[in-house]
Amino acid sequence: MLPAFDPLRSSAVSLDVVAVTRASAAAVRERQKTRLAALLEAAAAGSALYRRRLARAAPAATPLAEIAPTTKRELMERFDEWVTDPKLGLDALRRFTVDPRRIGQPFLGRYAVWESSGSSGEPAMFVQDARSLAVYDALEAFRRPPLRPMLQHWWDPWGLTERRAFVGATGGHFASTVSVERLRRLNPWTAATVRGFSFLQTTADLVAQLNAYAPTVIATYPTAALLLAEEAADGRLRIAPQEIWTGGEALTAAVRRFVADSFHCAVSNSYGASEFLALASECRCGALHLNSDWVILESVDAQGRAVPPGETGSKTLLTNLANHVQPLIRYELGDRITIAAQPCRCGSPLPTIEVEGRIDDALLLNDDSGHTVRLLPLALTTVLEDVAGVYDFQLVQESDHSLLLRVAANGDAGRRELHSARDALGAYLRRQGLADVELHAHCGERCSCGRSGKVQRVVGLH
Repeated sequence: MLPAFDPLRSSAVSLDVVAVTRASAAAVRERQKTRLAALLEAAAAGSALYRRRLARAAPAATPLAEIAPTTKRELMERFDEWVTDPKLGLDALRRFTVDPRRIGQPFLGRYAVWESSGSSGEPAMFVQDARSLAVYDALEAFRRPPLRPMLQHWWDPWGLTERRAFVGATGGHFASTVSVERLRRLNPWTAATVRGFSFLQTTADLVAQLNAYAPTVIATYPTAALLLAEEAADGRLRIAPQEIWTGGEALTAAVRRFVADSFHCAVSNSYGASEFLALASECRCGALHLNSDWVILESVDAQGRAVPPGETGSKTLLTNLANHVQPLIRYELGDRITIAAQPCRCGSPLPTIEVEGRIDDALLLNDDSGHTVRLLPLALTTVLEDVAGVYDFQLVQESDHSLLLRVAANGDAGRRELHSARDALGAYLRRQGLADVELHAHCGERCSCGRSGKVQRVVGLH
């Protein structure tokens, strides 16, 4: 069965996405205003939860700041009241996402479905229809900056000679993995030019697979890009990508330079979330531009009050203007952002933002031969969340051959989580050649915060 796709809507959205890049800031604000009104109308009409929140004669006229923020926990606890299609039952969606063979397949023949990570507790379930998917596709295709000379694109405008590799968690219904598989299912040519590679396998196996595939484009996380760059610098990874796309974590200037120098190609960064895939893309000046024609981000303080442009908030509220089947209105994200006070010198009408990215560390452990093995933080959190079912934890490196796992749960629940976590982490460490690494574990312990005030889930040696 083909994934959700509406070619007419996709074409119309794509034309508008391109047009906005040449429009004025006022035109962007007008689109945002119109789409917000349509979202509020749809939410009030189809969602029992939002019908009560927007209980007034003209819900579309409700000022956004007057709508109470929502959290993942609240919405997931009231899932059936939240969604606007009564056929979207949470139990059925959970059963669907348990099966890895269904990654990228449409739910009920019309919806794309993915889970968020459990970085702030139990994972959330997100449903996308053809409308929202058309928006994400267009933003990814037309807002990403060109990293190669235009002449190369003229020779191959459809990318038929490209080989795109996604390096990440490929075994679960996560947004990136579902998106890759959806593209592969949509088009037989895409299936041959896009592949996913699991970062849960050993580095040697990952390197061997990438050497065999010889990708021209790599999409991954900054910590994974750094790992691959180190393998390339040491002569084990022998590929010549033309572009490296990163996202999902903080990309430092030093890491960007090292990755670019190791592969002799350009590196671009983007910002996305399970709640809205394509939040922001880099311009030629290196600034992240928020796709504010389709999404609203509010930077607020701890009391939920807007902070001035140029200041970093305590949290971020997201409003997704594309998704009417599962309205996200002033939804609390865990990220902290700074919205720039001035327009970018590139001339784009879209505002620029700075994002305080994930702060987890890669772990450097010694195997039984004394060789250093790098473990990616997202690989470790995937093992604990997706395999062990543990979400509120902190993994701390104590030495080059020992780890400490803290879980917040106490009593019998905490002991069950520790048992599952030990089994999952132990199996993963053995696959990495780290069978001799000691794993200490405690339950009922509060996780400590890093310098930014956010909890680090994976803490390396400093």
